Order: sequence, then structure tokens, then C-alpha cells
Amino acid sequence: MQKNYRRTLIACYMGFITQAISANFAPLLFLTFHKNYNIPLGKIALISTVFFLTQLVVDLFCAHFVDRIGYRKCIVASEISSAAGLIGLAVLPGILPDPFTGILLCVVIYAIGSGLIEVLCSPIVEACPFDNKESVMSLLHSFYCWGSVGVILLSTLFFAAFGIGSWKVLACLWALVPIYNIFNFATCPIEHLVEDGEGMSIGKLFTVPVFWLAILLMACSGASELAMSQWASAFVESALGLSKTLGDLVGPCLFAVTMGISRVIFGKYGEKLDLVKYMIGSGLLCLFCYILASMTSSPAAGLTGCIFCGFSVGIMWPGTLSISSKALPTGGTALFALLAMAGDLGGAAGPGLVGISAQILGNDLRSGMRIGCIFPLLLIVGLFVMKQTLNHRNEH
Repeated sequence: MQKNYRRTLIACYMGFITQAISANFAPLLFLTFHKNYNIPLGKIALISTVFFLTQLVVDLFCAHFVDRIGYRKCIVASEISSAAGLIGLAVLPGILPDPFTGILLCVVIYAIGSGLIEVLCSPIVEACPFDNKESVMSLLHSFYCWGSVGVILLSTLFFAAFGIGSWKVLACLWALVPIYNIFNFATCPIEHLVEDGEGMSIGKLFTVPVFWLAILLMACSGASELAMSQWASAFVESALGLSKTLGDLVGPCLFAVTMGISRVIFGKYGEKLDLVKYMIGSGLLCLFCYILASMTSSPAAGLTGCIFCGFSVGIMWPGTLSISSKALPTGGTALFALLAMAGDLGGAAGPGLVGISAQILGNDLRSGMRIGCIFPLLLIVGLFVMKQTLNHRNEH
């Protein structure tokens, strides 16, 4: 009986939507947690930190143990964990003595699911016998963007219709997505990138120069994306003088839309394009967007820089995964896990550097964004070196 890998692809699409729910739902409730449970804003900020740190720990776990446990068991566990965390968010803060402990516990639970999805969906799709893997990978990652936009817009509409007090109901409704996807992952065909025992070990990967180049590209991809997206709302509000509501909708939401469009375009036409050249062009556009957003005094021009930065970073993360998989075909799960960890580290370092730089330079976010130019600049240099390395390898 012929295997239907389309079902595998749909399961992975829904996996990335699940990850978008995990990453974007709780931040919409930060002020609600603050008011309802009297949690200080300083503690509220720890929610995002705990989420990303948990994902980093899961990345390391995957590099060591996923191949032994098996892809299917781990990816099904990711959906169970995501659903349990979201449902727990509606229940535990209200029944535990300390609501903040309940919130953090649930964040850790669904962050475990999110981390497993981040590491496993890409190699699961890469192992399927699709033509034009680079295009398929780009389209796959676009579903995180559409999931992010969907969570922000549909949650906003739900709160407008039923009130913010109904957030616990919405948390349970969002949990239906991973609950449904448990069945998808339990029954769809799943292949392995490499046969048992044939994948490169972590120690072996560390000895290959092109691996470190891939790590640099991934870290810069994560930093370039999140340094702008995490600060987009505050930047639009403080530096460009627009309202808080407009800042939230126009900043992060349109950033995610343009990022998704970029991934869909490459997903549709990627077979006709040179991935490395396309990424170099995207890196140059990203650098221009950072310069435009940080140098201009025009709110319209600054906003344009923010929004089109989303388009420029769209291909960076999935593109780096595709290049790395081709350059290191026996890298296996360890390669994807370590690349995900590098992307997460970049995603943590990028916004941090922009924020700290802005504080040092007189609480000026424009100055912080100028420092952020270092990430797309390093990415461009790294891509030129990667292109030379791959060309040299093909010649021999």
C-alpha cells in the first residue's frame, strides 16, 4: 500500500500552528495576569524567558535522545504536552496557592511540546520523498507565521465578542488544535533522515567547519528575526509615536504576515531560484530595513522598515536548515536539534542586545536598532563564505 506523505505534511503544518499558539497566546494575557492575580510585571517578564529556556533544554535533549526513543513517540508527545499546557493554563493558576507558579508550570509543559515540534517537524518533512525540498521546507515554516497571525487576530476578536474574562475558555479551545493533531501524527507515515546508527554524533559534527558556519547562520537568522519582531510594538509606539493598539496590530502582526508571504513565495517558486543567492538578497534587504527603521525621522518610513524586515527574514531560518541538511546529509536529528538551539540562542540574544544597547544609549530604541544591524551583516558575510565552501566542495 502506497504511503500518503501528504498526511505527514499536513500534520507538520498543524504542528507549526500549535507552536505558534504556544508562543503567542500567553503574551496576549500578560496584563490580565498582572491585574487578576496581582503578579508584578517583573515576574510576568519571566514567562517568555522560561518558555525559551525550556525550548533550549528540549533542543539539547533531542540532540541526544530522540533517535533512541523514535520520531513518532516524541512528536505525539509534543502534541499531548502542548494540549496539556494550554488546558492547564485555564485550570492551575486558579487552584494552586500561588497563581504565578501555576502559570509557569503550564508554560514549561507546553514549551516542551513547542521545543519538540521545532526540532522534529523539519527533519520529518526533510525525510519524506518530496521533490524540491527547499520549497517544501519554506512553505512548512510559513505555517508558523500564519499561526501567529491567526492567534493574535482570532484571540482579539474572541475577547472583543466575549470579554477578556473568557480567556480560560479560549485557552481550552486553542488546545483542540494539538488534540486533533495527536491522531494525525499517530497515523501518518514517518521516515528517518538516516538509518539507525548512521547519523553523525554531536562530537563528529563539532569537528566539521561547515557545521559551525551553519550555527553562525542560524544564530544570526534567529537574532535578525526576533530583534525586530520582539521590539516591533514598542518601537512603533515609542520611536514612531503611534498608538499602543496600532503598535500591536501593525508591528508584530504585519511583520508575521510579510514573513509568511516571503516563505510562501519561495515555497512556490523556490525550484527556479538559487537558495544561497536568494538568502544573500534577503540579508541585504534585512540590513536596509534595520538602517531605514533606525535612521529615519519619518514614522511611515520607519514602519515600512519594520514591516518589510519580516519579508526579509522569512527565508533565513528554513533556508539555513535546507542548506545545512544538503551540506551535512548524515547530520541527522542532532544537526536539526543543534541548529534549533542556535536559532533560539540568537532569538534570545538579538532582542537582549537591542534592549540593553537602547538603555545604555539614553533609552533610545532607534540607537538599539542601529546596533542590531550587526546580525544581518554577519549573516551576509556567513552566506558568502558558505557559498564559496559549497562551490569548492562541488568542484571536487
